[in-house]
Parts: sequence; structure tokens; C-alpha cells
Amino acid sequence: MNIHSSSPAHLFQPLTLKSITLRNRIGLSPMCEYSSNDGVATDWHLVHLGSRAVGGAGLVMAEATAVSAQGRITPGDAGIWADKHVEPISRISRFLKEHGAVPGIQIAHAGRKASAARPWDGGAHLADADGGWETIAPSPLAFGGELPKIPRAMTEADIALVQSEFAAAAGRALAAGCELLELHAAHGYLIHEFLSPLTNRRTDRYGGSFDNRIRFLLETTRAVRAVWPERLPLAARLSCTDWVDNGWDIEQSIELARRLKAEGVDLIDCSSGGTVPDAKIPVGPGYQAPFAERIRREAGLPTAAVGCITEPTHADEIIRNGRADIVLLAREFLREPYWPRLAAKILGKKDAVPAPIQYGRAW
Repeated sequence: MNIHSSSPAHLFQPLTLKSITLRNRIGLSPMCEYSSNDGVATDWHLVHLGSRAVGGAGLVMAEATAVSAQGRITPGDAGIWADKHVEPISRISRFLKEHGAVPGIQIAHAGRKASAARPWDGGAHLADADGGWETIAPSPLAFGGELPKIPRAMTEADIALVQSEFAAAAGRALAAGCELLELHAAHGYLIHEFLSPLTNRRTDRYGGSFDNRIRFLLETTRAVRAVWPERLPLAARLSCTDWVDNGWDIEQSIELARRLKAEGVDLIDCSSGGTVPDAKIPVGPGYQAPFAERIRREAGLPTAAVGCITEPTHADEIIRNGRADIVLLAREFLREPYWPRLAAKILGKKDAVPAPIQYGRAW
């Protein structure tokens, strides 16, 4: 797509990425529900994701979905490491498409943040006696706080195995009818742990220099792109800064985005933080949108803006001013599944979100 089109886009203008077209520039950001059974999606996921499609989202992205049992954050995480996971996701994909949304999925490995209790059970690392498991990471450094486990440093054999797990997950996502695939390289999980000098202290070819720290992600992207068809878009979620001195930052993110573009990535989902527990993050409306704007402009890739975006006029401004190509909502979509409908009404584009036939008389 031409991201520097002469005519400004707006929130309800369709967006084409490769062979898919989103009906608008509003997406559901991936949010962990911690409600799977051995990785298998349940009726909760169908209703959670399906209601946002009925509500008018152009893109509905399933939560961080683990490429291995070891890569789960908690025992309740969604998974895509086994064939039994495919059909429940297929059911959701079919429903999303039936109601006009593009089905997306984020695939992930939690690294040193794995083996934790669900948030409503405290969120701390699980002891082995309580069902915990070994964690792995680039370097044997604990996250800290409620996550004190020291992970095992990955060998090159571990690295190759995890990369093959990402590729296999991509194949299952394709079989499950997903049409946009996102690599989770943010929030202090495994891929981000390789990127950041705060968490990567390796001295081999996967650590040290910028080129070495990004190697794991570039190789993983290559392995996934060999499986994920060229006709379908591939995205990567980045923490564009660690918000910590001498950590990962926006300048490195811009250069990484350029490299990812060459590897076949079509969209950068611009988030931040998550590497260390004590980062000082200036949270506020649209606080991460400047990252999306810079990567879009300087790396020449479409971007997604996310983070405390709640007001329709703000979301529309981000798109109209070329700061991002799509806006992803998280908590606001939890509060209001029909946010696109409300946004269309406020922005004077009431007919941009057609009513489901079942709701027509009330819509």
C-alpha cells in the first residue's frame, strides 16, 4: 500500500494490506483472557471476539497465543502448539468473517515471564509443586518482583526449536482461517528479551551488538514467512522503547522496522514497555502514537497505534494526520463492544457501521 497517499484517510476508510481489506481503521488489540483449557479456545473466546466483530471492528485480533506449552504466561493461556487448537480457532474465524471483520491472531512465547499464575490468582511465578514449569530466556536474568524465577539461558538448539515452533504455529493459524498474523515481539516476552540489552547479555551471535540482538527476530520472521503465504499480511508488535536508560529505544525500533520490512513484515504494531518492572511510563491518551508516526514515516511501513485511545475524535485525528494506518483499542473495547458504532455516530458517519440484521430495528 502507498502510506503516503495524497488524499488523507479517515477512521472509516477501508484499509488494504496484501490481499485483505479491513472495512475500517478500527481494530481489537490482542488481550489475554487466561480462559483456555490446555490452550484450547472456549465459548468465552467466541463471545469475546465475536461481539467486537458484531460491534463493527475492521480487525479482530486474538490474544497472545502460545507457540508451545512452555511459552505460556499462565496455565490458562491460549495455545496453538497442537492440532487440537485449530478447530476452536476456526470456529471463531468463521464467525468473525461472517460478521465483516478480518480475523487476526498474535503468536507468542513468554520467555522469562512464563509459568505465572493467572492475574486473578495473584500473577506471581508458580512453584513447581503448584504446576509451574521451567522458563527459558536469552540470558539467566529474572524479571523480578512477583516473577523471581531465574530462566535457563537458551542454547542455539533451543533457539532453533522455538523458531520452528513459531513456524508451526503460523501453519496452524493459516489452517484455522486467520488472515492476519502478528509476531509478539513486545512487553518483555521472549522475542523482546532478545532485542533489549537490558535482558540480553549473550556473548554469541545472538547477543551484544544491535545486529546480533535482532537476529533471533529476523530469523523467526523468515521461518514464519516461509509458511505464512505472501498474499496475507504479517505484522509485528514492538515495544518501541523500554522507557529505561540504555535499554531498547525508538531509534533501534525504526531500524528494526526497516529490516523487518525487507523480511516481509507488512505492519508494525507500536506498543512499549514491559521489559523491567520499575520503568517509569508516561501513560496518557495516545502516549504511544508518536512511535507509530515515526516508524511509519522513517521506515516506510504501515503502523498501528495503540494505548489509551478512547475518544472517536482522537482516533480519527491519528488516522487523518497520517500518524498511523489503523488504531487498535484494548480496554475501551472491553468497556464498549460497539465502540465503532458510537464513533461513527459522533463522527457523522452513521451509515459506516451497518447493523446486524438481527439488530436492525434497534440500531
